[in-house]
Amino acid sequence: MTTPVKTPDKLPFARPNVLDIAPLYEVLRREGPIVPVTTPAGDPAWLVTAYDQARQVFSDNRFGRSHPVPEEASTVSDAAVLSGPQGDFENEEREHARLRRLLVPAFSANRMRRLGGHIQQLADQCMDTMAAAGGDGPVNLHEHLSFPLPVLVICELLGVPYGDREKFRDLSDRIGVLDSGGDAEVAMTEFSAYMSGLADAKRANPGQDVVSDLVAAQADDPTFTDDDLGRLAAGLLFAGHETTSNRIDLGVLFLLTDLARRDALAADPEGRVHATVEEILRMSAPGGLGLLRYAHEDAEIGGVRIPRGDAVLISTASANRDPSVFASPDEFDAERKPNSHIAFGYGGFFCIGASLARTELRVVFGSLFRRFPDLRLAVPAEELEVRSNRLTGGVSEVPVRW
Repeated sequence: MTTPVKTPDKLPFARPNVLDIAPLYEVLRREGPIVPVTTPAGDPAWLVTAYDQARQVFSDNRFGRSHPVPEEASTVSDAAVLSGPQGDFENEEREHARLRRLLVPAFSANRMRRLGGHIQQLADQCMDTMAAAGGDGPVNLHEHLSFPLPVLVICELLGVPYGDREKFRDLSDRIGVLDSGGDAEVAMTEFSAYMSGLADAKRANPGQDVVSDLVAAQADDPTFTDDDLGRLAAGLLFAGHETTSNRIDLGVLFLLTDLARRDALAADPEGRVHATVEEILRMSAPGGLGLLRYAHEDAEIGGVRIPRGDAVLISTASANRDPSVFASPDEFDAERKPNSHIAFGYGGFFCIGASLARTELRVVFGSLFRRFPDLRLAVPAEELEVRSNRLTGGVSEVPVRW
């Protein structure tokens, strides 16, 4: 590992509130597109801050999630996901291609379009519950809409009993803690065991769901073990509700911190929801770290030589506010066109759940202000506490009134 000459800045950087990214990103972007940093775990890494270089690393097969010598790899944190090397260095490309072949049908755009009507029904149910909770005091939109809706959707897609939601909510919370002292990995082991048990149930009684599809795939590929299945399904469950939940929360905050934005969307939800959702995706940055890659060979990116084995963190939050690509990048513009953000990554590692997340967000923001046209924040957004010790960041409360 090459040790940078200067004393690197340590992630996560201080940020003024949950809607703004750390001001240090702008400073570092001026210094260069790739800068040395220290991870929360205390290890050296390179941070990609600029848009062009972020897309380049995403799409360059010299970078991957595995490491040539895993025991020597820099780590990001103590969280059990996205914090260290993943997979086998010799077989990463083949394994990645295999998993995408398994999962693409479940998350295809066509399937998401067919699922849209049902997601609308689930969103309406959540809003009914939220409306019933309304009264003189504020209501926590996170608990009534932002958290339960993605859970309902991903449970149905994967075939997880919704009655188990509190169990995996606890496990998800523990998995994503940056400084858990080892408990995050214990939680991931419990999570994988839970998903393996669910796979056993699907073998006996298969359904129209992703876990049943994965079980069926094992018959054709005996190298796809129960442990592989358990960890894959646990990761999908974690990602499928954590990231979407955060973006619902932040989208609501962006729209309610300027009521003209809320009113414009409420006046023409069908015409404005697509562009509004894309701007929410560009602007929202719930976590303060980045997506981890390792150099599989020496590589030069943006004039910086990155030696084989070095860790690289891609800050999509910083890249999505790069002024060389986005005019007035720190301004929320629901009419922004084009909006070529990289919130879901880029290239071969483009998020497989992007269509599902977009579908959920369009349903929520196409409906929320028709149902609650006077929705407003009960406290200033600046007073909301950012969950800085969580991999996915975000907030746990969005108090609203109407």
